[in-house]
Amino acid sequence: MAGTMTYTSLEDIQKVHRTVTETFHSGLTQPLAFRRAQLVQLGKLIQENEARFLDAMQKDLGKAPLETGIADAGPVVYSIAKALEKLDEWNAPDRPADLPAWRAGWDTTVYKTPKGAVLIITPWNYPYVIGLGPLVGAIAAGCTAALKPSEALPTVCEMFAELFPRYLDTRAYAIVKGAVRETTCLLEHRWDHIFYTGSTRVGRIVAAAAARFVTPLTLELGGKCPVVVADDTDIAVAARRILYGKQANAGQVCVSPDYVLVPRARQDELLDAFAKVAAEFWPDGSLASPDLANVINAAARDRLTGLLAKTRGKVALGGEVEGDRRLAVTIVRDVPEDDILMEDEIFGPVLAVVPVDDVEHALRLIRAKPTPLAIYVYTESDALKQRFLETTESGTLVLNDTYQQLAVQEMPFGGKGDSGYGAWFGKDSFDIFVQRRSYVNVPIAADPHLAVRYPPYTQEKLDILAGFGLRMPLPKE
Repeated sequence: MAGTMTYTSLEDIQKVHRTVTETFHSGLTQPLAFRRAQLVQLGKLIQENEARFLDAMQKDLGKAPLETGIADAGPVVYSIAKALEKLDEWNAPDRPADLPAWRAGWDTTVYKTPKGAVLIITPWNYPYVIGLGPLVGAIAAGCTAALKPSEALPTVCEMFAELFPRYLDTRAYAIVKGAVRETTCLLEHRWDHIFYTGSTRVGRIVAAAAARFVTPLTLELGGKCPVVVADDTDIAVAARRILYGKQANAGQVCVSPDYVLVPRARQDELLDAFAKVAAEFWPDGSLASPDLANVINAAARDRLTGLLAKTRGKVALGGEVEGDRRLAVTIVRDVPEDDILMEDEIFGPVLAVVPVDDVEHALRLIRAKPTPLAIYVYTESDALKQRFLETTESGTLVLNDTYQQLAVQEMPFGGKGDSGYGAWFGKDSFDIFVQRRSYVNVPIAADPHLAVRYPPYTQEKLDILAGFGLRMPLPKE
């Protein structure tokens, strides 16, 4: 059973904002030695409390410890190790190459300077990797931060509130507990960057609040992620990988496969394959399995069962419910293009199977919807892979798997349009929180060589200056 928690008072939220802002301006977080020490402490916070981390998600969400360890807490430790390894390299100034001779002595440099005091607002589905992952980037960048976990995870929130002061410098890093009222209060303050993960609806609210102060913003918003099963793929492998991605966190994942577009002639074959995989994954049914997480709350469960009651498709697998937070992994076949299951992101253990005429039909359906966070395509055809790369839009294009792009921290993860903007993971998490600050020092001794730029502007000076740009030779086509 999930526990209860106390909320941070509005007065204390103001103190948090003031403290992390003043701490940043004090320069405490500037030295790399400080950042390195705090990263190590964050790693210890996780590793020395591993059992608590796994248990907290079991209590709040009913999530299996293995899933929490592999997909939520584990990636944070990996990102900390990489940040420690690359800290000097990431923070090293860049010096542009190939400068023309007349500017070669200007000490042209680009510094990576921390943006300042940042706000990280996280969802309930993956509180560790989505909350602490960006925090790794903020610490590595030299920022201070306030972290607002989801109130839907009271055990996790209270654990964070207890552990942060024990491991991290409270002058620089703080936890704020609360719901809409507390989040609204946080957004009324000026931050130097806001990192928000959640729904598109709330993302618009956060963006409007950030616009008041022209605050830079990273939005990771999810969306309806389609799966395309092409004629040439191995249906058995596709079914196993799709169902694995769908059942992760009971489908409550921003990159969860939302609907499957399959050739009409192969729908039955795919459904038979799903049934076989389900029997392997959950011999006693998914509802009875401790490996399937709960739906977050009764309201979410009711929303999902409401969708199933209204769909014009037919339930081919699952559909059973238990209590107010348990819903079996459910597959719905023959879902029409304009069905209720095709309107908004399902965000639960329900998968819609939509028969299509061909790949062109699938492409039309995908293009007609808002840009998703991910598109999944099962095919062995290099031409078809290239076609999806060139003619569709998404945060990520994944071939022949689902969900596993989250394991690749060496490439940016983010959305486009309705699925958000900005990207993180690995070095990109660091890049979010730094300004590439340009620095140039024009030597006093160079003034005689620059005299041509001063008035009066004669034809002779125009001819000289034009040679530096306007009349430069261009390469031939």
